[in-house]
Amino acid sequence: MSTLQELRETRLNKITKLRALGINPFPSTSKKEYSNIDVIKDFSKLDSKTITVAGRIVLWRPQGAITFAHISDQSGKLQIFIRKLDLTPLNVEKQFLGYSELKLLDIGDFIEVTGVVKKTSSGEISVMPGTIKLLAKAIRPLPDKWQGVKDPEIIFRKRYLDLIMNQDRKELFIRKAKFWQLTRQFLQEQGFMEVETPVLELATGGADAKPFITHHNALDQDFYMRISTELFQKRLIGGGFEKIYTLGPNFRNEGIDDEHLQEYYQCEWYWAYADYTMNMDLVQTMFQYLATKLYGKTKFTKGSHTFDLAGKWPRLSFGDLIKKRFSVDIFNDSQEKMLELIKAQKIDTDGLTNRSRIVDNLWKIVRREISGPIFIIDEPKFSSPLAKSRPDNIELTERFHAIIAGSELGNGYSELNDPVDQLNRFLDQQKNRESGDEESQMLDIDFVEMLEYGMPPVSGWGHSERVFWFLEDITAREGTFFPQMKQIITEETRKIYNLPEEKNKQVIGLRNNKIVIGKIESLTKHPNADKLNVCQINIGTQNLLNIVCGAPNIKAGDIVPVSIIGALVFDEEGQSQEIAKVKLRGIESEGMLCSRRELGLGSDHSGIYILPEDLEKYLGQPVNKYLRK
Repeated sequence: MSTLQELRETRLNKITKLRALGINPFPSTSKKEYSNIDVIKDFSKLDSKTITVAGRIVLWRPQGAITFAHISDQSGKLQIFIRKLDLTPLNVEKQFLGYSELKLLDIGDFIEVTGVVKKTSSGEISVMPGTIKLLAKAIRPLPDKWQGVKDPEIIFRKRYLDLIMNQDRKELFIRKAKFWQLTRQFLQEQGFMEVETPVLELATGGADAKPFITHHNALDQDFYMRISTELFQKRLIGGGFEKIYTLGPNFRNEGIDDEHLQEYYQCEWYWAYADYTMNMDLVQTMFQYLATKLYGKTKFTKGSHTFDLAGKWPRLSFGDLIKKRFSVDIFNDSQEKMLELIKAQKIDTDGLTNRSRIVDNLWKIVRREISGPIFIIDEPKFSSPLAKSRPDNIELTERFHAIIAGSELGNGYSELNDPVDQLNRFLDQQKNRESGDEESQMLDIDFVEMLEYGMPPVSGWGHSERVFWFLEDITAREGTFFPQMKQIITEETRKIYNLPEEKNKQVIGLRNNKIVIGKIESLTKHPNADKLNVCQINIGTQNLLNIVCGAPNIKAGDIVPVSIIGALVFDEEGQSQEIAKVKLRGIESEGMLCSRRELGLGSDHSGIYILPEDLEKYLGQPVNKYLRK
């Protein structure tokens, strides 16, 4: 079997031959008249007519004086039935290829075909060309066959190959475009106007999230990438607009999972002279509008949840649902009591330093069990710094979430417009930040000043593309063209393009020198898990590290690479993952033993990477400088 380098070289040689013939392998224009699907749909009108189509060759089967081919465009595939006797000879002036020059074409090339529309003897609608023109020569071959949705290297790193090889994926993203088009259409029909707001902000607001930070060279000042458009839209409400929305990317510097990405598209609207009850009605109508217009139905399945968006959605109390599930009062019971309830669910409580974070973790347990759709209302003031309090109970806010398939698919409320109340809540949030809560909201004094000039009653709402992912029952990465991935340049790619060796390529996880040489002093079976062991690891310090590990290839006395808390390693999909202190089946693990994959040395699945015995004298030293020797 030829290597990729050899296949590329063969195709590059074909380009040389084409140029020698006077054929441009990469012309500027095409005279394409019809999409492939239109040829098939309108066959009765096009039968026996001469037309021009164009697309990528995805099948090429020469059989003597005839060649069967398929070309693909955005709409789908179309058969091209080439007969030598029909095809115009080589014409350099018009850039037409003759039949003998077709050997210089390959699967993956783009061609333009002008010919007669016919049905073959097998009944397949085809174009029988009189002329063929090369539009773009592919230097790399397409995959021999589709490798399945489990290969992230193709799906996420090389989405273009995914789209070439999988028409269904293309259609999914066409539906996604229609999803946002319908969202705009719905809001415009309701009298809303689209507005722009800054992506770079001096203070983030509108959500509890950790922002990305960047530096503005001209102003010599750090800025944050927005986590929401809320505070700037409310400035516009204060300036006199009454029905506005934004649709664009937001950024949150948080973890990756099936429902979250760091960059995602979100729609947010603000409606002056409306309250949260009116807004709930509008949100419900919007969901039903999107479902029926895009899918022609209101019943969907997401994972283990089935839900129907039709009808009136129940409105249930946040605190009542938690009390019913855990017999706890989120306002009056102690934080210690609630922390114990969370621990009983085997959830790590590190970082839960205030009532808001503790209650939020209790709520997430409750939420996962709700199929919905429902609206959660009566959310507490201490976790809703921008929402107006209820007039009959100032500890509750006029805030709501749409709960569907165990998740929050949007957030809205009656906006706080009392500047004194808003300032006090910002100051409370600032105290949380100062005590270590990086997701608490920042003090935006300019926004407070705007409120002092006066802002009318207003209700806002925001939902992200996660709504689309849920309706499609797909993960965040599956529903995003180009999800963020850790950059990996393979050795093969470096050889092909003669790129220099990557400096410190074996040191991917060695931030702050936190992957060190360790020795397994003892190894005992985990009391609560048959396939896990509890290892005592010596890294040259007075105390041994307690690390839980399931690898079968380790034993006491082995010298191993140890990722201590804060180290950065590779996960299975090539993403960087920071090591944190976790509990595994009830026992705390203070780090991780590394395989070759986690060190960035390859995808070997043989278990933990055993280091040479003579490295025992370097216990606690960064492992990278010894791996590079």
